[in-house]
Amino acid sequence: MPTRFAPSPTGLLHLGHAFAAFMAWEEAARSSTSCLLRLEDIDVSRTRPEFTDAIFADLAWLGLSYPTPVWLQSQRMPAYADALTSLERLGLLYPCFCTRQDLLAIDAPQGPDGPLYQGTCRSLSPMQRDDLIASGKPFALRLDSTNAISLAGPLTWTDLNAGPQSANPALLGDAVLARKDIRSSYHLAVVIDDAAQHISVVTRGDDLFASTHLHRLLQELLSLPVPLYRHHRLIRDDLGRRLAKRDGARSLQSLRQNGLSPADIRQLLGIL
Repeated sequence: MPTRFAPSPTGLLHLGHAFAAFMAWEEAARSSTSCLLRLEDIDVSRTRPEFTDAIFADLAWLGLSYPTPVWLQSQRMPAYADALTSLERLGLLYPCFCTRQDLLAIDAPQGPDGPLYQGTCRSLSPMQRDDLIASGKPFALRLDSTNAISLAGPLTWTDLNAGPQSANPALLGDAVLARKDIRSSYHLAVVIDDAAQHISVVTRGDDLFASTHLHRLLQELLSLPVPLYRHHRLIRDDLGRRLAKRDGARSLQSLRQNGLSPADIRQLLGIL
């Protein structure tokens, strides 16, 4: 059963991505299995063909190869729609009509994904929801976490570094699972695809540790297998900030063009 590396083609890869790719490969080597490549391209407004091409070029330069065909999440929308239908039949989804401005105006406690949603639209009556939908007001689909947690019961999952974990999906509140412009959230798509690709160990950064609590809940609700997890350290800049595309983290492409070798990249990352 394989591991996987799953970048998003919404920008150029940086050192943090290289570290994640190497960690997935090391996990595969430990288990004598393969490492798959999956492109998480569900955000079509930010995905660019040139970024996809750059991902393949960067990984080949690093000496990392992957089985083909490479999965594209943009081609997996029917599977995500089926999962949403299953959750809807369980009565666990509701439309949320709050705008980003509405959400920012609420003084809500912070969760791993930002301010926790306070359930404004959860209490709308079916008639109110139908009227708003009929009026053409945009909406997102949120998970009713209270009912979902009650239905699923106590859950556990295992991180190979941190050990057994008691799942606490309430950390992420009523998470958005789909929008009109993005028909599946990261949380839903990654759970569906890890199961469909029979991923045995999910390797990813520590910044997604809290998200795994929600992913474990979705696995239970959708009757999906539960992989093991290994959350690794993040690569940070000189100020201690996590490297991110939006902050202009220096790309692997630019490092390569400036004469660095794959061995130099490994040394920068502290990988022997």
